[in-house]
Amino acid sequence: MRDADLSDLLLDWYDRDARVMPWRVSPHDRKAGILPDPYRIWLSEVMLQQTTVAAVKDYYHRFTARWPAVTDLAAAQDADVMAEWAGLGYYARARNLLKAARAVVADHGGVFPGSRDGLLSLPGIGPYTASAVAAIAYDEPATVVDGNVERVMSRMFAVQTPLPVAKAELTTLAASLTPDQRPGDYAQAVMDLGATICTPRNPACGICPWMQACEARQQGIQAQLPRKMAKPEKPVRRGNLWLATQGQRLLLQRRPDKGLLGGMLGFPGDGWDGAGGSAPALADWQEIGEIRHTFTHFHLYLTLHAAELPVGSVVTHGHFLSGNEFSGADLPTVMRKAYDLWRDTVTR
Repeated sequence: MRDADLSDLLLDWYDRDARVMPWRVSPHDRKAGILPDPYRIWLSEVMLQQTTVAAVKDYYHRFTARWPAVTDLAAAQDADVMAEWAGLGYYARARNLLKAARAVVADHGGVFPGSRDGLLSLPGIGPYTASAVAAIAYDEPATVVDGNVERVMSRMFAVQTPLPVAKAELTTLAASLTPDQRPGDYAQAVMDLGATICTPRNPACGICPWMQACEARQQGIQAQLPRKMAKPEKPVRRGNLWLATQGQRLLLQRRPDKGLLGGMLGFPGDGWDGAGGSAPALADWQEIGEIRHTFTHFHLYLTLHAAELPVGSVVTHGHFLSGNEFSGADLPTVMRKAYDLWRDTVTR
């Protein structure tokens, strides 16, 4: 079957069964001349990295309600953006959102560059995001390859090379199928195919528009692909967090922009992020429990210590905030776990 025929089959399927997502212009609306907003495509693609559509939707709605255009986001306060991002993880993405938005306003008159190469010039935008925005927003025939597309290509062509070694090969195969006509819809279609039919487990081959051409299906090995190299076991790091109160106020500190949880609010701590440190004040610290959290490259076990500090106590790092100056929802997930455990302890 010719590559053009495969593209047509997939686009016909997409026209019927495209997923409805808040940032997406449907194929029907696209044909009617309604164009995607590059800002919203870019925002959704950054949010979707390392997570799922279901996890992102509420964040996307809040962001676009508060900052409906790239000029609004560029003018936002860093702390406000970091607070809205809390819970999505990979916090460097939020910092890069601000950098890119400000570059679009400062260097491009508030208009996103209209090509993959131009998008790559923006801070924090890599090859995948540049290709996705160029294809979806501007209909550039850029090859968009995420985990879903890798899985589809590995099965379509029965690629036995394990990931991540196979990435370049799978990208070349994906490029061979990318059409010059409707490349934006095609990019979304192949991602939808991987998300809804060519799933990691129990792929629904019987309703796949590409079932006749799929080499893995012909060999009966579709469920075994893509092959992956064994992942090394994640190490365990241990450390401490100190939760200090002073009346109705809680001691918090803004973490450095670079590094883990960069730019986010958190509790003073030590022993887990390479920063060292010690208790933020002399006090009668009481151990109240342990929380566990998993980052991409390690598991984290943190022992929590709590104390009430008298007014006038010398505090070496952090500052006290009252309940109307921050919310537990503003904290990254690991810190919110600590906050919730502390709150449960003090309300018993």
